[in-house]
This record gives sequence, structure tokens and C-alpha cells, in this order.
Amino acid sequence: MTKAAELAKMGEVLTNSQIGGRRNIIINGAMQVAQRGTSSTGLGAADGYFTVDRYKINVGATSAGRFTMSQSTDTPNGFGNSLKIDCTTADTSIAAGERLTIDHRIEGQNLQQVKKGTSDAEKMTISFYAKVVGSATDFVVDLMDNDNTRQVSNLFTFTTSWVRYYWTIPADTTGAFDNDNANSLNIQFWLHGGSTYTSGTLNTSWASSTDANRAVGIDSIFSSTDNEIYLTGIQLEVGSQATPFEHRSFGEELQLCKRYFHKTGGTAYCNIGTVTNFSSGAMLGPYKHPVEMRSAPSVTKSGDWAVLGGDTTVNQTAVSSDSNGKVSEIGFASGSGGTSGRSATLRFNNDADAYLHWDAEI
Repeated sequence: MTKAAELAKMGEVLTNSQIGGRRNIIINGAMQVAQRGTSSTGLGAADGYFTVDRYKINVGATSAGRFTMSQSTDTPNGFGNSLKIDCTTADTSIAAGERLTIDHRIEGQNLQQVKKGTSDAEKMTISFYAKVVGSATDFVVDLMDNDNTRQVSNLFTFTTSWVRYYWTIPADTTGAFDNDNANSLNIQFWLHGGSTYTSGTLNTSWASSTDANRAVGIDSIFSSTDNEIYLTGIQLEVGSQATPFEHRSFGEELQLCKRYFHKTGGTAYCNIGTVTNFSSGAMLGPYKHPVEMRSAPSVTKSGDWAVLGGDTTVNQTAVSSDSNGKVSEIGFASGSGGTSGRSATLRFNNDADAYLHWDAEI
């Protein structure tokens, strides 16, 4: 880029007020946080969050194709992590309704600056780094406005080297984002799709969502077990220029992720808090979340638990949460021993695999 072009770009960025303050709407765009684990194998049969925080696997009609999803250290300069999808079972017989996308979902209250649905609606720019291994190179990025069922897509051709890709999304004066904590905007990286999603004409401008127009022209990650795709540095910002990626510290990114998911555990003697026996072997106690969660979370648990001071080993739980995600009440339905009215410390019983997972994902 010439010096004159650089100055012109800088002037446009300043005009669009893209310098200063928080720019990147994406959470965990540098793939730093992976609270659930760094690798998960045999994926492809079901939706879910499996490794890198805030990136959900979304499948349609089940394909026979399978893949491993992992947090990788293969990155462009300036990054420590990427998200990697590695095809482990190929499937070249694609049924019409099959799809595989990597989704990043955004609350409506975090999108009000876009002014969507008004005469002052802003353009947005998405940028990201990507590279591929194997023969599958053409993939679609799709933005779905879930509040108004409107959608826009763009086709990208990736190479075997790390490249930063850019797409300026046109302003949309139709349909405002709701100002709430629900999923208003879904950014989807399409890696596989049947004719239900590929048989039309790609929607390159905002329009009412038509499935056939969403992923036209894509290759399939499942075409060969040689195929891999890597993503990092995902940034969504207001304006028509992609500014340098906004790096945030690991600690800040982790706190943002904990609004949607966090776990307690992973050490042999982790203390959870204080519980009170209200009958022999049954206990209740409060648990304060490290940050206020997006909504009242669901909870899963595993492992062996113990109560110090109550001489109780817990073998079953029933956990309820308050309505605002700040505090949950841990209720243990059964155990052995214990004295009614006696308080005790709840901890993992020498079990490094014991945990509580708190989930308020969109």
C-alpha cells in the first residue's frame, strides 16, 4: 500500500469515528479462552459448545462426516491461538438439509451502536485471519439477524497461508436489533451444506432470509480427511474500514466469556462454599458467580464430593439458580450422614475431575 493510500485510509477511519474506545464486538476473537477444554473429537452429530469459548458448532441434518475441534497454536504473527477444525471422517454424499457452521452469537444490547433499522444505520466490517489445508478452500460467512429474519452472506477463498480477510457489510435500514440479552445477530462460518442452503443465489445484500441463498458456492470440509481450517483474529466493528485487530488481555477476555459459561473445579480439594444440612444427607448453600451471567444458568456436575464438618459424602445434586444470574442456590438432594442444622464446607473429595459447569450460552 502506498503512503498516499495509507493516509487516505487513516482519514476515512477517523471520519468514521473508528479510533478510540472498544471497537471489536466479538468476544474471544483471538481464541485465547477455552474453558471447556482444548480439544474435542468425534464431533459432527450434534450442536454444542465444545472447546474455544463463544464458538458453537451448529449442524443440520446429520452428516456421516466427523471432525476434531481444537484450540491450536498454529497462528499468524501476533496471535497465540487459533480455532482448528480437522476432518477425521469424510462424507461426500451430501443430503439436502445437511449443514455445518461455526457460530458466534451476539446479544442485541451489544449491537445498538449499529443503528440497524433506522435511517442512520451504519455499515459494519468483519475481518479475520484464516488458512486451510487440503482441497476445500471456498467457504461462506453469513450474518443472520434473528430479530427480523434477515440475512447477508459473502463467499471467501482461503489459501494455505495465513491471510487477513475483510468484508464490509452494507447498512440495513430495515429491522432494528432488540435491546435485550437474546441472540440478535448470529455470525456463521459455513463449512458444509446441502442443496437446501446452496441451490439459490448468494445473498450479498441484506434481505429476508431464504435458506437456498445462504451458502451458495461453498466447498465441504467433509470432502476429504486431508481438510483442515484455521480461524483467529475475528473482529466485527462499526464502519467501512477494518482497523487493526483489538487485542485484549487474557484476563479481560476470560471475564467476558464467563458471562456465558464458567466452571468450578479441576483441582482435587477445591472448596465450593458453605452448605447447611436441613436433614441427614440433604444440604443447601449459596454460590456467587464470578460475574453476573447473561441469564439464569443451567448447571451440570460430575465427580466425587465431600462436606467437611458434616461427615457427609454427596452422591446426587439438584441445583437451582436465581433469575438474574448473580447467585445460585446449590441443593444436594441426598448423601449419607450429616446432622440437621449443621453448616459445613463443600469441596471436591480428592477428585481433580469433579466440577460444576454453569451455562448461560445463547
